[in-house]
Amino acid sequence: MTARTPSSRIDTSKPHPARVYDWLLGGKDNYPVDQAVAEKLPAEARANAARNRAFMHRASAWLAGEGVDQFLDLGTGIPTSPNLHQVVQAVTPRARVVYADNDPIVLRHAEALLVSRPEGVTDFLHADVRAPGEILEQAARTLDFDRPVALSLIALMHFLPDEQDPYGIVRTLVEALPSGSYLVLSHGTADQHPELKQATESAYDKGAIALRMRTREEVEPFFEGLRLVEPGLVTAPEWYQVEPAPVYERSGFYVGVARVP
Repeated sequence: MTARTPSSRIDTSKPHPARVYDWLLGGKDNYPVDQAVAEKLPAEARANAARNRAFMHRASAWLAGEGVDQFLDLGTGIPTSPNLHQVVQAVTPRARVVYADNDPIVLRHAEALLVSRPEGVTDFLHADVRAPGEILEQAARTLDFDRPVALSLIALMHFLPDEQDPYGIVRTLVEALPSGSYLVLSHGTADQHPELKQATESAYDKGAIALRMRTREEVEPFFEGLRLVEPGLVTAPEWYQVEPAPVYERSGFYVGVARVP
C-alpha cells in the first residue's frame, strides 16, 4: 500500500461527505460537525446508505468474477470492511485497486486499513474527482490502462452540482478506459421518496455541502455511449446478477454497471 500526495491538515470545523457517509454506515470516524449534518437527514438515510454499500459489494464481486482485475475507486470514503479490494481479491487475489478521495482523514485510515493481499496491489491517491486528468495520470502508475479497468463512482457524483460539469468529468474518465472496461455508478435520487427531498437537501445545505440529487432521466446521461449490463439502470436493491432481487424496497440511489464498447 502506497500513498501519493502528502496528507494535508484535517479540518474538523467543516463537515465532509465521506465522514457523513461514515456516520450513516455506523462508523466512528466522524466529527460533531459531520454528525450534525447526518442527524438532520431523514431516518431512511441510514438504510439507503447500507443498500448502496451492498450494491457496491455485489457489483465488484461480479466484475471480478467476469475477469476484471483492475479497479479505480473514486470518492472512496472512510474504509468500512469489507472494502472494495477485499471483495475483489477474495475472487481474484492478484487484483490491483487504486482508491482516491479528497478528505485527508480517508488517507490516514487508508494507509492502515486498505492493505492488499500479497498477490495483488492497493494504492491510494489524495485527489479530487474534479481533477480527472490528475487522477488518471497518478493511477497509471499502478494500473495498466491498456487492459480493462472498472471505474467505480459510488455515491459521489450527486455532490457535484451541474455547474461543475459532472457529466463531462465522467466522460473524461471513461474515455481514458480501454474497450472491455466498466463504469460502476450509484447516484442519489428522491424519485422514490419525494417527501424526503427537502429535508435531505436542507441538511446538507446547512452543512455547506453541495447536493444535487437527480432523477432517473438525469442519471442516464452518465452512461452515454456505454452498454448497460442487466438489469440496467435500476435502484440499488434491484441490482442483482447471481440471484434474483429480494422483495421490493424503495431506495435513494439509482445504480448501474456499464461496459465500455
